[in-house]
Amino acid sequence: MKKTLLALAAIAASSAVFAQSSVTLYGVVDASVESVKGTDTVTRVSSDNLASSRLGFKGTEDLGGGLKANFVLEAALAVDTGATKDRFFDRAAWVGVSGGFGELRFGRQDTSIGVLAGNSSILGAQAYDDLKIAKTFAGDEYRRTDNAITYILPKFVDGLSAQVQYSTAYGTKGAPVAATQENADKIGSHYGLNVQYAASGFSAGLGYIQAKRTATVDDTGVLAYLGYDFGVAKLTGYFEQDKRDGQAEKVQVVGGRLDVPVGKDVKLQASVSQVKDGKFGAKANEDATIVALKGIYTLSKRTSVYALFTNVKNDDNLNRDVGAAVANGETARGFAIGLSHKF
Repeated sequence: MKKTLLALAAIAASSAVFAQSSVTLYGVVDASVESVKGTDTVTRVSSDNLASSRLGFKGTEDLGGGLKANFVLEAALAVDTGATKDRFFDRAAWVGVSGGFGELRFGRQDTSIGVLAGNSSILGAQAYDDLKIAKTFAGDEYRRTDNAITYILPKFVDGLSAQVQYSTAYGTKGAPVAATQENADKIGSHYGLNVQYAASGFSAGLGYIQAKRTATVDDTGVLAYLGYDFGVAKLTGYFEQDKRDGQAEKVQVVGGRLDVPVGKDVKLQASVSQVKDGKFGAKANEDATIVALKGIYTLSKRTSVYALFTNVKNDDNLNRDVGAAVANGETARGFAIGLSHKF
């Protein structure tokens, strides 16, 4: 009898432990048929045009006293070929702890500007989005980072969130260097921060990053947005400026976006933006105008069909494209119809 009671007590205790810990498998499968015009016109099945296809694992454990241990492992997948990135958990690989003090995360994760750009409900950094096409720091080169330490502040005010970040990403940016080179241990490192606020239809955000590209050259990026949801439509304006030491010109993107819900299942989106200069030091006083249209029809909580169209008008010395190389001064465009499923 005593053994039976002890066994039941052990089972009950282990069940309580399991109840305090959970691991979730999740993902996105996104594929489309697209026609992309560059120097040539290419028709193909493509992945990731509305959302990045991925396979992820996330977990949390209640440590008691208001503390939780958390982790995320997330791999990027190409639905058109079944391939993965060179590094399997390229999208995220971090572990952290959270509580009343906020949250600490350690590992590969979004940068402080990348997390703003990658939020599709605010901006977007997919192949048909302007921040990706313009090759901004937030949408491209510094979208994510290795070796990062991120501190997410507790929410002192409803709707207000903020974080600070430092990365020790030694040797991950710029040309390889000898360990004896001046500041060699700093190359690839960066620090950044962001703050966001959303309440009563109003939204605003600001992100900043400064990264050590080489021993003597720093990259600096600033991304800001301001929006208001009128109910019948949401209007968002945004601005990014990227600067590199030693380069006279800046890369700037100024844009506006309109989101219009049509009933409960359809969302239409239109955006227009102007890209200033293009490449550092080589394309001074050149512009590109990017116009994008999206239509998303929600079939269920998990599945949507969509249509995308983006047109890029380049000045004489610019060659921004929509996934197919284009010569300087030529117009690039892309059209895609696809299906996106979350699980």
